[in-house]
Amino acid sequence: MAFKSNSKSDESPESPSEGGGRTAPSRRAFLTAAGTTAVIPAAGALLAPGTAVGVPRQRDVDPARWNTCVAVARQLLLVGERDEDLKLKYLKILIEDGLPKTTAPKHVMIIGAGIAGLVAGTLLKRAGHRVTILEANANRIGGRIKTFRSAPGGQDSARPFADPKATAEAGAMRLPSFHPMTLALIDKLGLERRPFHLVDIVPGTGNPAGQPPAVEYKAFTGETWRFGPAQSDFKAPDKLNNTWIRANGVRQRKNEYAKSPDIMHGGFGLPAGGGTMGERWANALAPAYAKITTTRPDGTREPLPLPQRIEGWAQLIYDYDEFSLRRFMSEVAGFDNATIEALGTLENLTSRLPLSFLHSFLGHTDINPSATYWEIAGGTAELPYALLPELENDIVMNRRVTRLEYRDPADPAARTTHLAEPGRSSVWVHTVREAGGNDQDSGTELPGGEIFEADVAIVTIPFAALRHVQVEPAFSYPKRRAITELHYDAATKVLLEFSRRWWEFDEDQWRKELESIRPGLYELYRTGRAGKDAELLGAHYSVNRADIAPGLRSRYASAPQTAAGDQPPAVQAVGGGSVTDNANRFIYHPSHPTAGGSAGGVVLASYTWADDALRWDSLDDDERYAYALRGLQEVYGRRVEVFFTGHGATQSWLRNRYACGEAAVFTPGQWTALHPAVTTPEGPVHFAGEHTSLKHAWIEGSLESAVRAALEVNG
Repeated sequence: MAFKSNSKSDESPESPSEGGGRTAPSRRAFLTAAGTTAVIPAAGALLAPGTAVGVPRQRDVDPARWNTCVAVARQLLLVGERDEDLKLKYLKILIEDGLPKTTAPKHVMIIGAGIAGLVAGTLLKRAGHRVTILEANANRIGGRIKTFRSAPGGQDSARPFADPKATAEAGAMRLPSFHPMTLALIDKLGLERRPFHLVDIVPGTGNPAGQPPAVEYKAFTGETWRFGPAQSDFKAPDKLNNTWIRANGVRQRKNEYAKSPDIMHGGFGLPAGGGTMGERWANALAPAYAKITTTRPDGTREPLPLPQRIEGWAQLIYDYDEFSLRRFMSEVAGFDNATIEALGTLENLTSRLPLSFLHSFLGHTDINPSATYWEIAGGTAELPYALLPELENDIVMNRRVTRLEYRDPADPAARTTHLAEPGRSSVWVHTVREAGGNDQDSGTELPGGEIFEADVAIVTIPFAALRHVQVEPAFSYPKRRAITELHYDAATKVLLEFSRRWWEFDEDQWRKELESIRPGLYELYRTGRAGKDAELLGAHYSVNRADIAPGLRSRYASAPQTAAGDQPPAVQAVGGGSVTDNANRFIYHPSHPTAGGSAGGVVLASYTWADDALRWDSLDDDERYAYALRGLQEVYGRRVEVFFTGHGATQSWLRNRYACGEAAVFTPGQWTALHPAVTTPEGPVHFAGEHTSLKHAWIEGSLESAVRAALEVNG
């Protein structure tokens, strides 16, 4: 994959810092140190065998910690024991060959019917094993892949939107082009893949409706893997960047900010000059990229050869595992508080400031406006449900696991104390059923628990949920510590339905629609004189105002009003989204019209993480919808209220009783302190899920972990 460089130079930084990586190098040392590192043979065997990466010849470097960093770097890069490219191996297993047929069938218990559990179950069943998947939810599979849509086949028993064809994502929503396992699986299952416009586009440009291109993966061994058509007529549309940034009372279109950032920066108290926040952040990260990539003449980055890349990542982990993002910005990048605040607001980094710097460094290329992203027509939940027919008789719904007992066949003395030995079985899983049985209910237990037996288990539920499962005998201390301490972030979405796609309007369309409600209304909105309270909420003839709940109307009327006369021009955006420093933070418009030619659509009115999300989690749904609509009006103007249908959907992953958080996000120190134990089996108990990969929060990480765990079980 190629990384776009915004820096003017790429000096290679130094090797791991003195003092065991615990003292930050100065900005000057970080930016100017020579790129060559003298090495000596490793003092002992690496945690993962293969390409030798020596301990840097530098005072006070801890050889044991260095070896741990090398092992974690190899896991990050998916380097196998014999230096094979595990990503390539996993792709061939998942998409082409499957697992080798077993000659010793096992009964495999899989805990969790998220994408990792479903894929592992599919592979093992095809290999000849008996599979049972236990899912706590009673009404859906997919885990944190969840699409709000109307029944049948939907993710909610009630109809979330006025338009029965409308959909919106509670969880995963954008699929990057550099995640080949995800895209190839979508294509293999025959699902419709279409572009997700992270940046709003110029309508009529490119050929976004063309056949998606083949999925390609270039292995570090030199082999290129390809799945899909030999030729494609797809062409990405041109990017417009017409959406808004609104912070400190200043509103600018993103394309205007790129040309004149000083206008926005003035609100943060920054002096003129220095480029956009995106450019400053890319320049600050350039020395880190220089450890693992080289820069081509066109400014894109090419990964270094494998040994140097492993060493470069090991150096980054050694130096910066214990750094929070804020600490890196302050001590290494040399940013002052005003710059850090501006970066946090404009580059979606505020919520990550106390968390691991390395997480944000990885994410710098994951959420990148220059990359290509995709979505699944009909919703991301089409993916897990496409796997359901083959596994439908193997999934037991509404079975929340409360206790796991196991016997390690390699340790005959480790006997469970509560169950007699029933033949070959090595795992016993205690479950309960719950009234309602979904992640939105209170979870009242029903009488009559059930115990399931198996030869081996794969646990795919988040460690935050596994924390509440009793385990006997206790897992090893490193595993228990990882289960207890692995940090899961909060993430909350508030989605609002509108009867017209006003974000695509020009001013003539706005005038026409507003005048159809009441003559002169267009000018009244423009001058801040259009009614008060909830008088015009859902006022357009396309809205059934009876659908707007009294509680929602009351909360909306009591929320703070937008400033009089603060009506910006039409945004005219197809896809993309806006940024604000109000509680909504990040706003996304749908990339495509609702199926069936509906005139309306669902806007992701607020997408927040960490502490930003916690501000929403204490509110009830009506409050969330009312405040999210008011926050939307601060960015787009008050007139959007006339199209609000009164319908919406909201998801707090921290309050989700089966997820207990959005995704694993390391805090400082957890790369080396916790991750080495995360994937390690405990006797017959194996582990999968995004948290067991180093692609946290991504479907790709879940798929990698699913194939890895299936390989372990298949032997």
